Amino acid sequence: MNTEKHTSGISKYIPFLYVIWADDLLSASEIAVFKKAVERDSLTEAESSLLNSWLQPDHPPKDELIASWKQQIDGSGIKLVESDTYPLTSFSMKLSQTDDSEGETPDENLKFIEINLGIQPNHYRHLFDVQRQRSSVADFYDPGQIDLLLKGEHTSQIDVFREFLSDPIFSWEISTEKDRFRMKVLEQVKHLATKGYGAMAYDKAYGGIGNMPAYAGIFENLMFVSGSLTVKFGVQFGLFGGSIQNLGTKKHHDRWLRSAGEAKTLGCFAMTETRHGSNVRGIKTTATYIEETDSIIIDTPGENDNKEYIGNALHAEMATVFAQLIVNGINQGVHAVLVRIRDDKGKLMPGVRIEDNGDKLGLNGVDNGKIWFKNVSVPRENLLNRFGDIDENGKYTSAIDNPNKRFFTMLGTLVGGRICVAKGAVGGAKMALAIAVKYALQRRQFNSGEKVQEDLIMDYPSHQLRLIPSIAQSYVYHFTLEQMIRDYTASSEASRRKVETQAAALKALITDFANKAIQECREACGGKGYLTENRIADLKNDVDIFTTFEGDNTVLLQLAAKGVLTDFTSEFNSDSYGDLLKLAGQQLSDRLTTFNPLFTNNTDKEHLFDPDFQLEALRYRVRRLTFSAASRIRRYAKKGIPPQQLSLKIQTHLIQLGKAYGIALSYEIFSDFVNRIDHDKMQFLFRKLGSLYALYHIHSNAAWYLEHGYISGNKSKAIRQRVERLCTELRPHVVSLVDGYGIPEYCITAPISKP
Repeated sequence: MNTEKHTSGISKYIPFLYVIWADDLLSASEIAVFKKAVERDSLTEAESSLLNSWLQPDHPPKDELIASWKQQIDGSGIKLVESDTYPLTSFSMKLSQTDDSEGETPDENLKFIEINLGIQPNHYRHLFDVQRQRSSVADFYDPGQIDLLLKGEHTSQIDVFREFLSDPIFSWEISTEKDRFRMKVLEQVKHLATKGYGAMAYDKAYGGIGNMPAYAGIFENLMFVSGSLTVKFGVQFGLFGGSIQNLGTKKHHDRWLRSAGEAKTLGCFAMTETRHGSNVRGIKTTATYIEETDSIIIDTPGENDNKEYIGNALHAEMATVFAQLIVNGINQGVHAVLVRIRDDKGKLMPGVRIEDNGDKLGLNGVDNGKIWFKNVSVPRENLLNRFGDIDENGKYTSAIDNPNKRFFTMLGTLVGGRICVAKGAVGGAKMALAIAVKYALQRRQFNSGEKVQEDLIMDYPSHQLRLIPSIAQSYVYHFTLEQMIRDYTASSEASRRKVETQAAALKALITDFANKAIQECREACGGKGYLTENRIADLKNDVDIFTTFEGDNTVLLQLAAKGVLTDFTSEFNSDSYGDLLKLAGQQLSDRLTTFNPLFTNNTDKEHLFDPDFQLEALRYRVRRLTFSAASRIRRYAKKGIPPQQLSLKIQTHLIQLGKAYGIALSYEIFSDFVNRIDHDKMQFLFRKLGSLYALYHIHSNAAWYLEHGYISGNKSKAIRQRVERLCTELRPHVVSLVDGYGIPEYCITAPISKP
């Protein structure tokens, strides 16, 4: 084995050379960085020539030489001090015997390489058989500052709320007895109401502060207590109270809204039916106006036309019932009616039948039930009449003549609940990730060589790849949803369709992410993650249903895709020469990119980490899927295929388009947010999170990009390697990132999260 001694000018570069050749992630840009450092150094011509001879990708150093570098490193007896600001620079200086004192200024050329190549101890600690001196503080980011960014304009409300959660009534415990669990959750909901948290989205006249975004932030933070509390809170104040607020008018607000916000009137939201599921327009429950009595009769026509899976059904005294409104024999479509289902003593009203849905996979603190109505009479005034009314003469009127438009306008007012569900899912994922990361920073398993102490599982690249991409996604989705709830709150009825499309895609994308992330956390914690006391099992079961309620994800992705296609079709069919020219220009640009080998083969680090490339790659997939879907529709339509069959033929295509749209939208919103961060160091961290998010999704869809010639095989491989590299670069900051979620310590009760 070659063990020749080198000059100090060569020796100080040996650890760096070993890391980059052992790393197997060399690119032209990395070689350029190394050569730049050598060029700037005051080396002899022979030293420069020798170093440059080892920096040839086409003629790498022989394995024997690389092995000799490792032998020199391992036999040095020098400790690797991970708490040093530039650990590899300090180690290399000591190796070359140029740093005999602790206070010596780091070599600027070595520092240049360490900074510009993003080299972290995680990249090489497993390569070196040397003693390591760890530091309890290995991060430069303040979790409190990160949390401030997450809380944003809601900081004051969320800080007070988190302090409120220290009340013993919110303490987490293992709940195995369903009825007791339900009563505890009910008391928690009522306690929240006493402090005005349920009414936050309502106007001041009804006990609120008129702040829907702050309410959504509270909703997410409730997941740190329990999923059951979060969902029951959402049913009472978001669905029941929200339906009165958004579908009713002043007379309903005056009579019911404050009472709902104070939890003095408990209510439920009765939309879904057993037989009809997501097909709200096809529900069978009827609300027939009877002129003689000036009343509305609510009726369930068949045994399987009952309302199904209704949260708060066992505790509520009122229900917002969605039904086909029939006036003078004419079906005016789906409307919402307030129906009394229990009297003041809790007894069911005549004609109302309610059954418990029973034990569920999760959320057993929520009292889900089935409801049937048999000729239940309510006053005409109970019709929530914002979009359709029956006057005192028994005549139906509406400001929206088109029934389809009226139906979708009505549902559009409820989109805020869909955004809140996605925020709750992110909250659940944050909780699971915080527990899994804290465990991974204590749990040790195996070792290399003859080390006395086993390695932390968080230091294994495989473990980093399991958890860190999910951490990045949690941050991207947090800020995406913050923007979405602001857009929804500020939207008008005319502009709400775009928000509906976006919310449909994001709810499906994010709840699916949360389920996968929590499952990964469960597995990453091994058997400990399977124990109920460690919370992840509960989170896994509770968040599972988030993919189904407030819109089944498969249906929502199709809804989102159809919204994208509607916008595209209007542009495609536009009479505007400018619009057509823009469309043609996009297609031409896409074709030029796809067939340009300088682009498809570009594996340069700067290119792959460029936010413009990342965003354009995600947008390209949306454009391509949109254009091909529209082309298929046009082709099938020309053949006379009926619309329903046509929709089925492209159903899987629409689902992929919906997902791609949500991914690109999230990254676009997050990138805009990062560009506004006025703290350079924090912006640098968040850009890395954004890069990991984008490259992770490009890599996850590598087969599609390869099929369409957008990237080459080499570029696909480089993207995969960059995903892994970003995980190791973010590894030193995982503590700050999960602490940056702002989860109160008294909420993180899992024993495995404790030192």
